[in-house]
Amino acid sequence: MYQDITIEELLQLRDRKPMTLVDVRSPSEFADSTIPGSCNIPLFTDAERAEVGTLYKQVSVDAAKEKGLEIVSAKLPAFIKEFQKIPGDKAVFCWRGGMRSKTTATLLSLMGIRAYRLAGGVRAYRKWVVDTLEHFQFRPRAIVINGYTGTGKTVILRELKAQGYPVLDLEGLAGHRGSIFGHIGLYSRNQKTFDALLLEELLSLNDSPYFLMEGESKRIGKVVMPEFLVQKKEQGKQLFIDLPIGERVRLLVEDYRPEQHKQDCLDAFQKIKKRMHTPIAAEIEAHLQDGRFPEAVRLLLIHYYDPRYQHATSQYGTDRTVIQAETLQEAVQAVIDVLPVPSLTT
Repeated sequence: MYQDITIEELLQLRDRKPMTLVDVRSPSEFADSTIPGSCNIPLFTDAERAEVGTLYKQVSVDAAKEKGLEIVSAKLPAFIKEFQKIPGDKAVFCWRGGMRSKTTATLLSLMGIRAYRLAGGVRAYRKWVVDTLEHFQFRPRAIVINGYTGTGKTVILRELKAQGYPVLDLEGLAGHRGSIFGHIGLYSRNQKTFDALLLEELLSLNDSPYFLMEGESKRIGKVVMPEFLVQKKEQGKQLFIDLPIGERVRLLVEDYRPEQHKQDCLDAFQKIKKRMHTPIAAEIEAHLQDGRFPEAVRLLLIHYYDPRYQHATSQYGTDRTVIQAETLQEAVQAVIDVLPVPSLTT
């Protein structure tokens, strides 16, 4: 027989042994939000779920159950085979720990496949995430990477993370670069997914003496970072990256790949076009239309982004270090040179 477990018990089990989390909700539910690290083996497709739900609301509970049994019976062999491919222990869950996870766990038990069922499902997990973030005591001090648009702040953080430094990549968690153009070429995550991924990162970093983050605004695309992180950012040690405009243009074109996302760039530009001097805006739009992206980016930096962010160098008091470099790699090394000794990194 399967065993029901709580969120806390699940976390303890995952610390002791490998555990595969399986979300048995429909593909669209899984895509909206899930428990990080989970895979999706849906009991019903989106269309099947809609059909069963319609019967439940418009006919009767019994009619919905009969239809659900009919659907599951037809796909049972293939459904079980998907679980047999997964080695080790498994924990299944649905939205609120209801019929879908109960049915799945029962079927697996009957086939001799050991499984746990998460009591309360995704709804209980979401409540745990929200409650934990609300009362989270995040201990490390922030070292904040600032700089004008295009100074490679996110790339620097990811390079440092690859070298073992304690990094909190908020843009990576949000799936957004935090600007009008920030969604281009990315999949922007919703608040539920962002919170879940953020909490995992915070827990992994909480024993570090410091952590590195970018000087983001509170809102990043579709999501909002918690207030305690905003305070950490404002109270942290500030580093300001200063790169030549040519290097910034190169980095932005390399990152955004506007040749692959021309229409997205044009659509995003329309949102800021009226905030700019009309002749300059017309020149930028013409460059975008003609595929002269470096020229468009240079003008955007000079006439829009740089003036808007000039106040950044004076808003954090005196605890700041300006890092001047000619290239991104020089900036990475310069940041490393001002960090605490490597033995303090994670």
